[in-house]
Amino acid sequence: MSAVYPTVRGDESTDSISFAEACKSLEAENDSVRRQSSRHGLWIAVAVYLSFALPDQWLIPDVAPVTIASRFVVAAIALLTFEALRLAKAKIVWLDITCAAALLAGYLGWLYPAIGTRDVAAMSYYMIFGAIFMMGANLFFSFSFRLSVITSSFVLCAFFVTIEAYFPSSQIYKLAFGMFYISCFVFTSSINWRLNVERRNVLLNAAEARYQHWEASERGRSLLELSNTDYLTGINNRRALDLRLDECWAAWKDEGRDFVVFLIDVDFFKRFNDRYGHQEGDRCLTVVANALKAVVESSGGMIGRYGGEEFIVVMPAETPSIAMSLAEKIRMEVEFLAIAHDERPDDSPIVTVSIGAAFTREDVGEKVERIVREADLALYNAKASGRNCIRRFDPSLPRPDDNAGKLVPLLTAAIDRKLVSLVYQPIFDLTNGRAKAVEALMRLRMPDGTAVSPRTFIPVAERTGAILELGKWAIETACRDILMTDRMATVSVNVSPIQLRSPGFAASVADILARCGVSGSRLALEVTEGLDMDMQSEVLKCIADLRALGVEIWLDDFGSGFAGLSWLRAIEFQTVKVDRTFLHDCSNPRGLTMLQDMVSLIRNRGNTILVEGVETAAQLSLLKDLRIDRVQGFHMGMPVSAERLNAA
Repeated sequence: MSAVYPTVRGDESTDSISFAEACKSLEAENDSVRRQSSRHGLWIAVAVYLSFALPDQWLIPDVAPVTIASRFVVAAIALLTFEALRLAKAKIVWLDITCAAALLAGYLGWLYPAIGTRDVAAMSYYMIFGAIFMMGANLFFSFSFRLSVITSSFVLCAFFVTIEAYFPSSQIYKLAFGMFYISCFVFTSSINWRLNVERRNVLLNAAEARYQHWEASERGRSLLELSNTDYLTGINNRRALDLRLDECWAAWKDEGRDFVVFLIDVDFFKRFNDRYGHQEGDRCLTVVANALKAVVESSGGMIGRYGGEEFIVVMPAETPSIAMSLAEKIRMEVEFLAIAHDERPDDSPIVTVSIGAAFTREDVGEKVERIVREADLALYNAKASGRNCIRRFDPSLPRPDDNAGKLVPLLTAAIDRKLVSLVYQPIFDLTNGRAKAVEALMRLRMPDGTAVSPRTFIPVAERTGAILELGKWAIETACRDILMTDRMATVSVNVSPIQLRSPGFAASVADILARCGVSGSRLALEVTEGLDMDMQSEVLKCIADLRALGVEIWLDDFGSGFAGLSWLRAIEFQTVKVDRTFLHDCSNPRGLTMLQDMVSLIRNRGNTILVEGVETAAQLSLLKDLRIDRVQGFHMGMPVSAERLNAA
């Protein structure tokens, strides 16, 4: 059976750029530069062209008035035409054609009046300057190769037509000056070709550089977005919310701008997963997340996934009443989705949420974690009040565990103050009686030296998130104490479901292994079967990532909860640790049969069997008879510090 969901539309717009678009962008930018270059070039060419009025007067004075007048007419028409086209924003090709036409008109407008001179000898030498028009077409202006060749070809043809018609008797002249013109044509056209190729290559290289720059920027933006986005729901992740929390905290401390934190929990979500399956569970979280996002962001807040089925909201709070109205709107929005949930133990048939709210106040403390903790306590009260409701943190109300609450600042500073340590209990191989591994066990003491039971401080560390830093510290310390010194071949460390749900946990383990220079196959992480991990997709993905590093995954306390068989089916554990209660119950036949059945089940699945809690010689003898692989317990070895641990 599948739950029914409303349609939720996500953002569909994306910004992208292709290499072709990068080329077009550069061509558009280059177009503006070429317009200015063509304009300046034409004005310079016109100035040079008109300056040749003086040689006209000296060399061919009899026709100079006509040639000079022609020069000014051609210059005026060329400039007026070009400026008109430029102001009309004509394409660059038309501006180039205008400049090319001006070159031809200038050459022909001077040449044909000039050949009417009586001083044939002077004119025959003066004609050599016609090559300047060819050079202008090929080298001075940035014409395309085709346009430059056409223009210079007209100049070349006009020259040969002129010397054939007006200088027919001088073959030496024709040969010498003809070779000169042809050489100019070939060489300048070749240079023009290379300049065009070079310009094209520069454009392509610039486009490639721009495209790569955009691509790198886009990758950076995508990676940043990915690092701040929850991969399942697509909303902000805990890292992004932590940054926002820090910003709001600083603004409140410096400027007195109040803000509120909501912790939102999907009610009875484990039962939803068990009833509909984890794919439907993931889909439910995604739909709820998008619905919450629409409500929160429209009110100027920021929402993210806090972990598992919990969400966190951070937003400015003008007044508590406005914020509580938004919280009620959030609660009703989830109700409005009407996602079926017929496995709830209460009377509600749909998915609902419980919300805890905490506001900035005078005695909230010096760290932002305090307000999150207060929102968590308010959420606890909401759940205790029947769920599908909102509770605001009230410092006068009793807390779930006042004694445990005193541990919060202690756990935060435990590593820096060296109040936390590890001891190691050996794990023996029954085939040869040798210790091949140790289990790292965390110990905490108060500043006065009083020991704190793990049963007391571990749940508090999980609720406050302190377990994340403590857990990484435990893994790195165990690697340094045991693996780097080769005291044992393998060390196992217990991990919390909070750690497995935390984004980047597998990456942090990989970083620790790399820094310590040890193989992942020497590290084992123990997950407790009795813990409510729901086999959520992020937990399974994290376990898969850890296995890819070579890290062994052990199932701890098998038989202590209700999800053991589901875990065995979903995950391939290298080792399964049987809970100590089954060994201790072997004093009666029924208990012995239960242990034998459990051992047969694990052995048939091919897992290594480890029984913990061995406290007597009789228990050890029984386990040898059952051909158990490994054992652990006070009878075999007490937990000791790394310095007191003997190498295997």
